[in-house]
Amino acid sequence: MALFEQISKDIVVAMKAKDKIALEALRNIKKVFLEAKTAPGANDELTDDAALKILAKLAKQGKDTAALYVEQGRQDLADDELAQVEVIDRYLPQPLSPEDLEKAVKDIIASVGATNAKYMGKVMGVATKQLAGKADGKTVSALVKQLLA
Repeated sequence: MALFEQISKDIVVAMKAKDKIALEALRNIKKVFLEAKTAPGANDELTDDAALKILAKLAKQGKDTAALYVEQGRQDLADDELAQVEVIDRYLPQPLSPEDLEKAVKDIIASVGATNAKYMGKVMGVATKQLAGKADGKTVSALVKQLLA
């Protein structure tokens, strides 16, 4: 089942369960999915890969927003935002452990044939495609720099 249909079904489940936080998060996800489907050039389709990228972006935005709320002394709003991020995280693949991430990056470096920091862009290009949704871009970048140094 496509991620779009799964979200739609889960909205009904959240409505029946009267889960306000999940319902709000799922409706927001569906809104963004619909916007992506109807964007020029999208051909009214949304692949699961594109949907996962959208979900990862929404989760990151939610975490950043929660951090801002905490800085401003609004823990109540931060808690709501983090609860919505938890709902989004249910649909994202599990992140790689540090050991698995290091192994994956080493494999990518070997496949590209990178030997020094000059290959950083080439390695990152492959890594971002292969590790999309499984690891944070900043973490991958730092690891690639460390391994190529």
